[in-house]
Amino acid sequence: MSIAVADISFSYGQRQALQSVSFELQPGCFNALLGPNGAGKSTLFGLLTRLNALQCGSASINGHDIRQHPARVMSQLGVVFQQSSLDLDLTVQQNLLYHAALHGIARKPALAQIELELMRMEMLDRLHDKVRNLNGGHRRRVEIARALLHQPGVLLLDEPSVGLDPASRRALNQHVRQLCEDRGLTVLWATHLIEEIDPQDPVLLLHNGQLKAHNSGQQICLQQQVDSLSEAFHRITGLNREAA
Repeated sequence: MSIAVADISFSYGQRQALQSVSFELQPGCFNALLGPNGAGKSTLFGLLTRLNALQCGSASINGHDIRQHPARVMSQLGVVFQQSSLDLDLTVQQNLLYHAALHGIARKPALAQIELELMRMEMLDRLHDKVRNLNGGHRRRVEIARALLHQPGVLLLDEPSVGLDPASRRALNQHVRQLCEDRGLTVLWATHLIEEIDPQDPVLLLHNGQLKAHNSGQQICLQQQVDSLSEAFHRITGLNREAA
């Protein structure tokens, strides 16, 4: 399962947010969408999840066109947005049951799937805790479990580590990578933090709404004749590492 995007452009009034972006994700692995704040990452996610309507170009998920087969697309897509949307006053289980109901999953299979996903996230012992009593990293794990309840083949994560401490960021990143290995999940992980990207990861480098590079981190470094992805990022965008 994969995402294919062809010649997508999008503007907010006079401001161009994306310009002729085209790519296809490598299926069954961790793909990184790297770019500074304002690069267009969230706009791209908004288009892929149909929060924003396509203005120009096309996109498909596992061969299903977003415009022509929206229900099929959404059934195969799990999403973790930058801003948490969990209800803080409900328990973990209540939050996930509500989401399962929205996907038409009956209560009994939903409860079984909730336990399975929380076990994978090492969060099963927090099943009956209210979300407000969880730390930021644990809330993110619950959101990922929620996104996977309907067993999609593609998972989008928009800056999922924002606000987390370095240890929690690393743990969350590793959990998502393990999901790719264990389940053949195709992941698009949007970030402005270069340290979240491994050298072998397929990387889409987005800057000022344009796709500046699409290759493994190693290959991008070779193409730019530098030793690190942070140096390559600087050379391609003109920004220093702190801006990424």
